Amino acid sequence: MIRSIFFDVFGTIVDWRSGISHALQNAFSKSGADLKAPDVAKSWNRKVAALLQERIRSMGDYAAIDELYRVALDDTLDEAGLTRFIGDREYDHLSRAWERLPPWPDSVPGLRALRRDYVLASCTAAPVAMTTWLAKYANLPFDLVLGADIARTYPPAPRFYHASASLIGLAPHEVIYASAHHNDLAAAREAGLRTAYFPRPKEHEDRQVNDTGTPHTWDIEAYDILDLARQMESRAF
Repeated sequence: MIRSIFFDVFGTIVDWRSGISHALQNAFSKSGADLKAPDVAKSWNRKVAALLQERIRSMGDYAAIDELYRVALDDTLDEAGLTRFIGDREYDHLSRAWERLPPWPDSVPGLRALRRDYVLASCTAAPVAMTTWLAKYANLPFDLVLGADIARTYPPAPRFYHASASLIGLAPHEVIYASAHHNDLAAAREAGLRTAYFPRPKEHEDRQVNDTGTPHTWDIEAYDILDLARQMESRAF
């Protein structure tokens, strides 16, 4: 019996691309810099992902990844020739932009519908503090925030998912992991969780290739979170 749904957040629940682009535009609004905000946003995201993968591959002693976001930001601004255009105040505000991202239109109503019957948790490699402030900002009705800070390891390690489930007294098979990204779902299924997929075709604008369509067979394949809620209500798990 499914008792909880764990969610990937960035790209799945919130629109990081438009949110980070908006934060960049605000940070450089008075600078006179030639800013292509969407391109810089995508570069920052790619660099965070690359640094995280490097950290996962090394798999040394666990360390929170908060600093990776600033390292990636520094590299992004330097690569775009923007470092000299930003002041300390704007930089500090921009460095926390991942805590202020808009939800997709169906996210909040979909989560509210699911929360009537299931314990909802965010479960990502992002720091718990970051996701907590993001959930507050975006009004995301999670019951709790989980992640690498809890498990003391990163996905796709099975212990990442097992520790999170164990924290609320559940076995892996009592949890569905929901994500718009196939690699997240593959790791969750390998760890014994059930899986739910819905696409976010606007996450990467015209570059969305890897996570559209259904090259895999997941336990549930939905149009969005509202459709996921409808399917969860009509199925017996």
